Amino acid sequence: MIDVYKIREDFPILSKKINNTDLIYLDNAATSQTPIQVIDAISDYYKNYNSNIHRGLHSLSVDATNKFEETRLKVKEHFGIAHTHEIIFTSGTTHGINIISSGLEKMISSKDELIVSEMEHHSNIVPWQMLCEKTGSKLKVIPIKDDGTLNIDEYKSLLTPNVKFVFINHVSNTLGIVNPIKEIIDLAHANKSQVLVDGAQGAAHFKINLSELDVDYYVASAHKLCGPTGVGFLYGKSDLLNSLPPYQGGGEMISNVTFNKTEYADLPHKFEAGTPNIAGVIAFGSALDYMNSIGFDNIESYEKTLLDYATESLKKITNLKIYGDIEEKISVISFNVGNHHPSDIGSILDQFGIAVRTGQHCTQPIMDRFNIPGTVRASFSFYNTKSEIDLFVDAVKKASKMLG
Repeated sequence: MIDVYKIREDFPILSKKINNTDLIYLDNAATSQTPIQVIDAISDYYKNYNSNIHRGLHSLSVDATNKFEETRLKVKEHFGIAHTHEIIFTSGTTHGINIISSGLEKMISSKDELIVSEMEHHSNIVPWQMLCEKTGSKLKVIPIKDDGTLNIDEYKSLLTPNVKFVFINHVSNTLGIVNPIKEIIDLAHANKSQVLVDGAQGAAHFKINLSELDVDYYVASAHKLCGPTGVGFLYGKSDLLNSLPPYQGGGEMISNVTFNKTEYADLPHKFEAGTPNIAGVIAFGSALDYMNSIGFDNIESYEKTLLDYATESLKKITNLKIYGDIEEKISVISFNVGNHHPSDIGSILDQFGIAVRTGQHCTQPIMDRFNIPGTVRASFSFYNTKSEIDLFVDAVKKASKMLG
C-alpha cells in the first residue's frame, strides 16, 4: 500500500503556494515532479565527481563513468532488455524517434508504406511525414473509434506487404487509453513489418518488459518517471541498430579516425556522440530506484483508484464530457465543460492553485477527430490525493459557473 502523505514529503515543490493557496499539481502527463532523492543525485554529481565519462583514467572520470553506466544497467533490468548495448541514452522520446527516422532514410523507398495512428503525439507523426517527403513513401493512419480506442480491424486492413514500419504509442497522452500493444506488434511482425513504440506515457504508470513484447524499437523520457528533463533512452534490437548509420558524428561514437576513413564505435556509443547529460542520466537511475522502491504494482493500483474517483466525481458536473472514457486507461482525464473554451477553464483553475494542461496536447488529429478546439487534461500521479481531487472538481464547478 502507498503511504501517499509520506511520499509527498519527498517532493519539495508540493509544498509550494500558488496564488496564496496550496499547489495541486495535475499536469503529470506533461512532466512528473522530482523527488529530493533525484535532486540530490544531480547535486552530488556536481559536488563530488563532476567529470567527463569514458575518456579519463583519473578517479573523477572513473566514478562518473561507473555511475553513468549503472543507469544503463538499471534501465536494462527495469525494462526487461536483453543487453545493455541495446540502450541508447538520448535527450528524450523525440530525440529517440528522430534517430530512427534519420537512420531509415536510405532504407525506405517510394514503394514502401508506413503506419501511424490517429492518436499519436506530434513527435510520432511529424518525423515520419518528413521521412515520407524525403523518400516518396506513403503514410497510412489507423483511425480511432468514437470511444477513442484504435480501430484494430482497420489496422489489420492497412497491413499490406508494402508496410515496412508501424509507429504507435503504448498509451495516448491525451486520452490515457492503453493500446493493445502486444497484439499490434504481433500483427505487424506476422506482416514482416517492424514496430517502434512510443512509451513516453506508459512507462511511468506500469511495468513494461520489452523482451516479452518483442518490440523492435522503444523510446521513453526520464521526466515522466520522476527524473530530470533532457534525458531519455532509445531501445533497439542489436541487429537493427547495427544496420542503421550514426545519427551524429563527433567524439565518443568512433573507434578510429583518419582523413581517409572513420570507423564507428560499437553499440551503444555509435549513437552517443559528444558529451551527454551525465548528471541527468545518473539522476534517471535514481528516479528508477525511487519508483521501484514504491513498487509499480502499488503505483498502478493507487493511480487507478484516483482515476476512478476523479472520473465519477467529474461526471456529476452538468454538461461535462470526458473523451476516452473506457476501462483500459491510465490516470489521465481529458474533458470539456459545455461550450466553455478549455483555456478559460484552465486559467480559472490556476487561480485556485490547480495546475492542469489545456489545449491540443500535441495531438491535433485527435481534436480534429472529435471536432473540438482542445480539452482540459487532468493527469494524476502516485503523490496526488483524493482530497486534491475534491478541490479540483469543486474548482471546475466554480469555473463553469463563473463562465456562465
